[in-house]
Amino acid sequence: MSRKPANVSPSLLPESTALQPLAERMRPQRLQQMVGQRRLLAPDAPLRMALEAGKVYSMVLWGPPGCGKTTLARLVAHYADAEFVAISAVLCGVAEVRAALALAEARYAQGLRSVLFVDEVHRFNKAQQDAFLPAIERGIILFIGATTENPSFELNSALLSRCRVHVLEAISADDIVVALQQALDDDQRGLGALRLKLQDDALHSIAQAADGDVRRALTFLEIASELARDGVIDRDTLTRVLAERTRRFDKGGEQFYDQISALHKSVRSSDPDAALYWLTRMLDGGCDPLYLARRMLRMTVEDIGLADPRAWRMALDAWDTYERLGSPEGELGLAELVVYLAVAPKSNAVYRALGEARRVVAATGTLEVPMHLRNAPTKLMKELGYSKGYQYDHDVQGGVALDQRCLPDALDDLQLYAPVERGLELRIKEKLDALRAARAQARGKGKA
Repeated sequence: MSRKPANVSPSLLPESTALQPLAERMRPQRLQQMVGQRRLLAPDAPLRMALEAGKVYSMVLWGPPGCGKTTLARLVAHYADAEFVAISAVLCGVAEVRAALALAEARYAQGLRSVLFVDEVHRFNKAQQDAFLPAIERGIILFIGATTENPSFELNSALLSRCRVHVLEAISADDIVVALQQALDDDQRGLGALRLKLQDDALHSIAQAADGDVRRALTFLEIASELARDGVIDRDTLTRVLAERTRRFDKGGEQFYDQISALHKSVRSSDPDAALYWLTRMLDGGCDPLYLARRMLRMTVEDIGLADPRAWRMALDAWDTYERLGSPEGELGLAELVVYLAVAPKSNAVYRALGEARRVVAATGTLEVPMHLRNAPTKLMKELGYSKGYQYDHDVQGGVALDQRCLPDALDDLQLYAPVERGLELRIKEKLDALRAARAQARGKGKA
């Protein structure tokens, strides 16, 4: 039995393709034509089996641009014998959503199914996302949302609970080459009729430049075909087409936070090569260099600390250097900083000590300052015992009054700072261990 009803054909085979871009003309019409996404679309994959059995469901497709989200949504409608209705959260408002739902409800009353595809669904606010819930619950629509952002952060839990989330991956360069070859071989929808000639590595160069985006790769190929002389796409043509390519990067989205996380963790792991790579990736993607300078200052105080106090000053100097020089010279200062931070000894001892101090303060409340530590600027305060018994450390042999207590009585044994045995903190630890042992001895706690 055929699973390709007449009412679905327009969504898969547009009546007129003359003015459509190559990427749209070459949109796969069957699952077998899709490249990549083997984890989801392998013959024994649950999604593939569900589609071929016509047992479709509402879902959210999460993945980078050009990985096949819209194509997969269209194929879901095809295999479900359903009308495909597409709206964009970027362009549509409440009125358009209501109109699409009303159309789906009218078809539902006639016993017909509808797939409502919402592109960039993360752009809808909570109220707009909630508008789909009743129609999903009643079965009026099969909802498919497409997003480049993490659904856990961008979509309502109520909507997520009614959909399965499928993660799509960027398409590999080898798979993109397959898609490009399909376009070159197709006489009807593709460029086959042009009989183009390309140098041996041309398709791979285009695939690499597309950076995981099939749509982008097909666009490059189409532009190159228009610039080809006598049907030949030579190296000069490719150079012109691919000159302004950029890598995938979203200054406020998932890519952004993934990459700054990778940069921070590479520094923490003392890997200067990885740290320099991620710094360059972010600069290449258009990240504000001053933001990177600020984040590296944070890395300095959080992960290097007193193991190398010079890093703090270097971070501030690199920040100042970029503000004075700008790009591209100032970026060299940031590069030198990130390499220095990566190879510097690491310590989060003060970071942890501060966290523990905050916990102690929250747990113990307003403990009184010991009387001998209080200031006594007036006669009355002196009569009340303020400052009585205080020892001025500079007047004591060795410069430390070992038997003087500086914590509230209830916290007398508290130790927060535990320096690591790396960098300067190794020396600090040696001195602090000796000082703590001497204090314990002076207070009678070190005797056998």
